[in-house]
Amino acid sequence: MFKKMSFSMDKMKEALDSSAVSDCPLQSLDLEGIAKYIKSGKAKNIITAVGAGISTAAGIPDFRSPGTGLYSNLDEYGLDDPMDVFDLEFFEDNPAPFFKVAKSLYHPNAKPTLAHYFIKLLNDKGLLLRDYTQNVDMLERICGIPEEKLVEAHGSYNTGRCLKCRKKYPFEYFKKPILEQSIPTCSKENCDGVIKPDIVFFGEDLPKKYHRGVRKDFQKCDLLIIMGTSLKVAPFNHVIDFASGKIPRLLINRELSENVHASKPLKWGMKDNLRDVFCQGDADDGCLRLAELLDWKNDLLLLQETRNKELDKIFVKESKMSG
Repeated sequence: MFKKMSFSMDKMKEALDSSAVSDCPLQSLDLEGIAKYIKSGKAKNIITAVGAGISTAAGIPDFRSPGTGLYSNLDEYGLDDPMDVFDLEFFEDNPAPFFKVAKSLYHPNAKPTLAHYFIKLLNDKGLLLRDYTQNVDMLERICGIPEEKLVEAHGSYNTGRCLKCRKKYPFEYFKKPILEQSIPTCSKENCDGVIKPDIVFFGEDLPKKYHRGVRKDFQKCDLLIIMGTSLKVAPFNHVIDFASGKIPRLLINRELSENVHASKPLKWGMKDNLRDVFCQGDADDGCLRLAELLDWKNDLLLLQETRNKELDKIFVKESKMSG
């Protein structure tokens, strides 16, 4: 009797194990597994969700790194909370601290990183459904990702508006004041209101394009690649929740986020993980490794080289015009 029970229990465990394997969309829960999944043709609508970590190699600081992060360099203003520089009410009362930070977030000669170009390569190969970015530095635009494929969840410097009359301005209008760390003002007669770049501050809602996108895009998504973000800022950190239960999720980051506020947290290292992969390290290194596994390394490096040469010419021309 006991032998029969033992046999049936073994069979049951075997059946459960095989069921779990069939539910796992990846052959292995590592970068190799992600590469094989893409090569198999199962990933045709890839969504990327990225943060400041993909831009640090371009010389643009992140927010939280000790000593180098943006929040570490605001001591002179005596702020109770360094995050106040991105508070709308605080900005309306005292915009000066923000425009010190604004220069750090925009480097006129910054070039996109390898991670940016990897996203562009996904697009060129017809695999990118959408790039969701927390970054306002416009490097996705600069590397050539089409605007229709781009969701700038926290806005960007691409445009700005007068806080008084709401007149809209292109970036070129307030670019010089930002580089000089001065406060840009409206050119409309009898206005002189402060021009706020169209980036999302605390107290403001995310763009409509974000809210529309997450509802529609994630119904098609078959692979989510998250890079360079600690997933600590809401509501962007909930993008991982929109990927349905069997969609693989790859995180390339220096540290593994705890995702304590997510309804579907990343399960890397957990026994019941069937789809999540964590690649620890810099975004550029992770993208290069993935490109190698996909046999895309030469394509990626050529894309970077070609576009950077174009940017060098543009930067020289702009320098001559401003000089």
